[in-house]
Formats: sequence, C-alpha cells, structure tokens
Amino acid sequence: MADVDANAVSPRRTVRKASTKTVVVYSLMAAAIVIVPFIFQAVVGYAFLVRILVIVGIWVLLALGLNIVVGYAGLLDLGYIAFYAMGAYAGVILGQIVSPVLGGFTYWAMLIPAALAGAATGIALGFPVLRLRGDYLAIVTLGFGEIVRILLNNDFLGLSNGATGLPKASEVLTAPWPSVWLQDHIRFETPFGPFVFGPNMFWYFVVLGLIIVTIIVINRLDDSRLGRAWVAMRENEVAAASVGVNIRTQKLWAFSLGALSGGIAGVTFAYVQQFISPESFTFMESVFVVCIVVLGGMGSIPGVIVGALVIQGVPALIQGLAVAGVVDLPGEALSAITGYRFLVFGLLMVVMMAVRPQGMIPSKRRAMELHPSDDRTLEQEDTTMWDIENRDIGPGEM
Repeated sequence: MADVDANAVSPRRTVRKASTKTVVVYSLMAAAIVIVPFIFQAVVGYAFLVRILVIVGIWVLLALGLNIVVGYAGLLDLGYIAFYAMGAYAGVILGQIVSPVLGGFTYWAMLIPAALAGAATGIALGFPVLRLRGDYLAIVTLGFGEIVRILLNNDFLGLSNGATGLPKASEVLTAPWPSVWLQDHIRFETPFGPFVFGPNMFWYFVVLGLIIVTIIVINRLDDSRLGRAWVAMRENEVAAASVGVNIRTQKLWAFSLGALSGGIAGVTFAYVQQFISPESFTFMESVFVVCIVVLGGMGSIPGVIVGALVIQGVPALIQGLAVAGVVDLPGEALSAITGYRFLVFGLLMVVMMAVRPQGMIPSKRRAMELHPSDDRTLEQEDTTMWDIENRDIGPGEM
C-alpha cells in the first residue's frame, strides 16, 4: 500500500510560523491603534476625533455581525438595525432597574442581556423566513426592521417611552466603572498641553476590546464546521442540503449570532450617547451597514473595518472639522454634504459593483470566486451545462 502524506489528507489547517515581515506589520498596526487616540487628543488637540473613532468602532461591531449573515451565510438582511435597537433598549431599560444596586458595573452587566435580546430577536426573525431567499428575504427583513421601529415609536408595553426616547427626563445612565476614576486620576502635562483620560478615550478602548473579541470569535466560527456549512449554504442551498447540511439550523445560527453582535453594539451606543430614540434606528441605518459590508468586501473582516471608516468616518470627520473651525465651510455647504452623502454612496456602490464587485479588501475565497487566478478555473466556470447545450434533444435521440 502506497505511503500517504498525513498532512495532505488532514482536514485541519497547517499551522505556519508567521514571517518576520508579518510580525513587524501587525506590531506596527497594534502600536498605531493604541497611540493614535493619544495623538488626536494630546498633540492635535481635537478630542472629537477620538469620539469619531468610537462611533466608527460601534459601526464596525454592527458590520461584523451583519457580515456573518450576509458575507458568510449569504442571507440578505435589510432589517439588521432591529437587533441594534433591541440591544440598546434592553440594556437601557434593564440598566435603569438594576443601576441602584450595581452602580458603575451596570454597563458591563448589561452586555449579556443586550446580547441575548439581540439574539432572541434574530431567532424571532429567522423562523418566519426559513424558506425565503433573495429578494423575498430582503423584503421581509426590511418589514421586520420597520415593525420594531414603529413599536418603539409607540411606547411598546409602556417601556420604550415612545418618540421621546430613553432615559426619561431627570434620569441619566450610570457611567461605567472605571471611567470616572480614570478621568480623575490620569492627568498629566505634555509638551503639547494637559492630557486627561476622558470619557471618549475610555470608550475608545472599550469598543476596541469588543471589536477584538468579536473578530476572534468570528475567525473561530469561520474555521469551524458551522462556518463551512454557512459557506456551502451561501453557494447553493440545494447542494448543501443534499450533503447533509441542516439549512434550517444554519440559518437560525447565522441570524442569532449576527444579531448578538448587533445587540452588544446597541447597548454600547446607548451608554456612549447617553440617550436613544427610535430615530436612531431607521431603515437608512440598515442600508449603511449593508453598504459597509458590500463596499469593504463580503466575508472580509479588514474590508468591514475599511468600509466603516469610509461610510461613517469620512462624513463625520468633515462635519467635525467644520464645526471645530478647522475647515471653513458655510452652513449651506455642510448641510449639502449631509444630504448628498446618500447620492455619493449610491454612486460609489455602482462604481464598485462595476469595477471591483468583490469589495475594497475582499476575502481570499470571495476574490477567487469573482476573479479566478488561472485560465483553467475560468474555463470551468464559463462551461455551459450539458442540459442547457442539449435541451432540444428528445428521449432516445442521444
């Protein structure tokens, strides 16, 4: 019997030692991620830039969750913002009840119920749409997102406070520990001026930590049997089902896990802003999250990060610089930038679909699907199926 290379038949990935260049690049990126907010606040002197990074980070969390549903499982969800809203409202409502007991630990404790609220909402959406695909799935999820927004707008069960939003008048959300302590104790002089570890800096590192944990979990899911089943289902549900993939279960897992990330992003957004209302969770917010995933590259984590920087970071940066007086823009121009960004994003999406449909930083699998690397693969993809070529042949004519 011929000898067989164990590595050739092993289903596990071969662990390769990272090259020196890779280690250096990742080390520089990690250093930049930590140092940049300090430069923005202490050297440049614009703390609002750190605030913009916090908001962009929350959108990265949202897009990472939607990337599970769209990028890995291939389910077009236009109501994803509903999970964001449910996480935010669950975290605020429960947090107001337990904050007298938990104090500064309220936010940290609310991460779990907010994540569970998002996941439960994802499952509630998943069951009715198990047999839907494509345009029909998009329409149903769009309607689901609007239903959630309307319920919140009408003071659902007397808890959401309607269009007025939460927290209610004279109430505040408890600042998470140890943000107040850090602000009171980490103060020092720099050659560029005084530095204070304020709330924006605190939330930057909290959101950064949540993003890192989410990326680790998604990478593990992608390498798991569940991730392989999602990819098979995305490519062809019928073929996946024929080889034993439980389509119903995989869809529910995709909706629930994607919604879980949305719920965490929602409660974080609520405590960062110190206020939420139904107007923060409109259909256009769902469109922006979808644009981030598609523009950056479906199934690509670096693509999602870059997409969030482009879709949310650039407009916020322009507005912030204009408000701070760094860029001299009249009020009409600033309003035009806000209004016309939808047109710009639409044109950008059309150009991307025509020129680079795989996104700015696509996943390797997605790039190979849309742009095969060798002529043999391209020839196989362009081959017409036998039953199409011979559809005029009748029985017994072969």
